Amino acid sequence: MKRRMTLMLSLVAAFVAAVATLKVGQLRAAGAQGAFKPPPEAVTTAVAREERWPDTLTAIGTVVAVQGVSVSADLPGVVDRIGFESGRRVEKGTVLVELDTRQERAQLAAAEAQLELARLNLERAGGLRDGGVLAQADYDRAVAEQREGAARVGEIRATIERKTIRAPFAGILGIRKVNLGQYLAAGDVIVPLQSLDPIYVGFSFPQQEVGRLRKGAAVTVRAQDASGPATRFEARITAVDSVVDEATRNVGVQATLANPDGLLRPGMFVEVEAVLGEGEPVIALPGSAISYAPYGDSVFVVGQMKGPGGTPYRGVQQQFVKLGPSRGDQVAVLSGLKPGQEVVTSGVFKLRPGAAVEVDNRVRPGNDPAPKPQDS
Repeated sequence: MKRRMTLMLSLVAAFVAAVATLKVGQLRAAGAQGAFKPPPEAVTTAVAREERWPDTLTAIGTVVAVQGVSVSADLPGVVDRIGFESGRRVEKGTVLVELDTRQERAQLAAAEAQLELARLNLERAGGLRDGGVLAQADYDRAVAEQREGAARVGEIRATIERKTIRAPFAGILGIRKVNLGQYLAAGDVIVPLQSLDPIYVGFSFPQQEVGRLRKGAAVTVRAQDASGPATRFEARITAVDSVVDEATRNVGVQATLANPDGLLRPGMFVEVEAVLGEGEPVIALPGSAISYAPYGDSVFVVGQMKGPGGTPYRGVQQQFVKLGPSRGDQVAVLSGLKPGQEVVTSGVFKLRPGAAVEVDNRVRPGNDPAPKPQDS
């Protein structure tokens, strides 16, 4: 029994060894013929082209009105008439609110009557003085009374005028803060008033860039609109602050731009891009073409390569690059790549140096310096 078991195990071991030897031979033969070479990876490519990006600085700015005030009451009083609607445009001098002036008008009537009496007394005093009946001192007193009465009338008329609040300049009104019959103390706000065309944008740049900022330099302002992509405005630098903020070491800059449609409102946040020069030439590639890694960023360049048996094929070579700023879908390559080279733009995550590729450019990744996404 024991001998039969040993014989059976020997036969099984010999069979397994024979099968293994056969399979190893088949695998070696298949490897020599290249039967197990992985298929080419499908990728998209783009030809590297040299561009010149302008030298720019970006910042977040705040829209500021050229003229903006909260119109308020100069004197206390009760609102007698409201002559405006919230959100409307008004011209300079438009009557906004009239306060109750019945008491002042009664005082004005009394003062005018007193002035008329003083005028008559002055005429009589003049005749008496010319006749030698009235002393010069009495005549001078009559002149002073007449002038005092005129000044009193002017004062009351000025008070009535100050209780008529007018727009100090042309602009857009905000939301009304008062109601008819409301008592206003001196300084109470009636309505905000802003001049929106032209309009200012205030922002700041690092102190190292002060020497490059010039009055009149071009500035692009972008305001995000909830209904679509950001709206672009063209502006010019009109002022650079004379001091540097000690807390941030930034210098304040002011740009002016036209705002005829009133799309920009004071207090809005906007993105500001200032053009400071022509810049240096770069190679712009889609961001998807870059393989980011802690040891260095790289791209894969497509070219003709040879396999182990000397068979030519299209493969990729990994090249490390130095990156610059980004713009929309694009990233600037400063060095490590030459114009005219064909670079893989999608599918880089599955590549390795020497891998075979098949180029299919029917669908390419975005490569727009100013993309406009449909759903932002």
